[in-house]
Amino acid sequence: MKYIGVKMLDAKPMDLGAYNKYRGWTIPENENPESPGYLVRYPDGYESWSPHDTFEAAYYPLADGNDRLTSDDVRAFVPNVNGLAVATLGHKTTVVQATCLTGFEITKSAACVSEENYDEKKGMEIAMTHIENDLWGHLGFVLQWALNGLKRG
Repeated sequence: MKYIGVKMLDAKPMDLGAYNKYRGWTIPENENPESPGYLVRYPDGYESWSPHDTFEAAYYPLADGNDRLTSDDVRAFVPNVNGLAVATLGHKTTVVQATCLTGFEITKSAACVSEENYDEKKGMEIAMTHIENDLWGHLGFVLQWALNGLKRG
């Protein structure tokens, strides 16, 4: 069986050797004390160590360091604005497809009333605003799950 999960936690960079010293443990001979990673602390006080790459693939640092989203968080979820898929549909509609940090794709459009006033760059800006508005909802859902867990029964 597979599971997915979202959680809020505190973490700070700490190599494996420093983590073992922090815990009062002797590091096993077959482990590299310089392995980069994070000391992870959960809301219930449980602490563990996570390897750097595993941690970075699973967790996103909130821009202000608190338990809320900012516009910087939302904008950072579409990391390569220059790599957006942008197309003109017909003579007065811009379609933008943005790929988020997770690989999730969001496609939005913006249309102009008259072909004479059509500007693809302006259409892209408007479509990106629609994409960012969707991301507020998606990331808000994730943050709510991370803060409160699942309410079953």
